[in-house]
Amino acid sequence: MTKQSRAKRIADLNDKFRKNLVTGGRTYMTAGVNTKGPEFVSKALASVIAFNDFNADNDPHREHDFGSFELEDEKLFWKIDYYDLAGEFGSEDPTDPKKTLRVLTVMLAEEY
Repeated sequence: MTKQSRAKRIADLNDKFRKNLVTGGRTYMTAGVNTKGPEFVSKALASVIAFNDFNADNDPHREHDFGSFELEDEKLFWKIDYYDLAGEFGSEDPTDPKKTLRVLTVMLAEEY
């Protein structure tokens, strides 16, 4: 697999997970996001699902594993990390969904 095709495969898997937030991974909110309340959390998740502003600055490896957006005068980040299926160690191959648990974290920029 070439570096380019590897990145495309990872991006496709990340997008698939990020757009449904169920299949292939887990989603977490940081304490700062949670303290904003359930309506804010719901809007933040909707923003993550709808995110499509990938560019050289926020996606240099073209894996669609990071994004930022504004919500109610707050800057938020989301990121996807790759773990083994037990969620204990890094995935040996993020291109293989049978070996990878994707973990998406949504945070306030100040928590990064």
